Amino acid sequence: MTNRIAICLGLFLIAAAVIDIAIFGDTHMIFLGKKLFALIDWAAFWR
Repeated sequence: MTNRIAICLGLFLIAAAVIDIAIFGDTHMIFLGKKLFALIDWAAFWR
């Protein structure tokens, strides 16, 4: 992955998070954060 692709991908993810918070509020982000933590924990178990 080149630096340019990584920066574009990062900006896209930040923009998606900002749009999600602007439209739906921060409740979804808390839910997604909890699910992401569970996914990381599950992936670490299988590693």
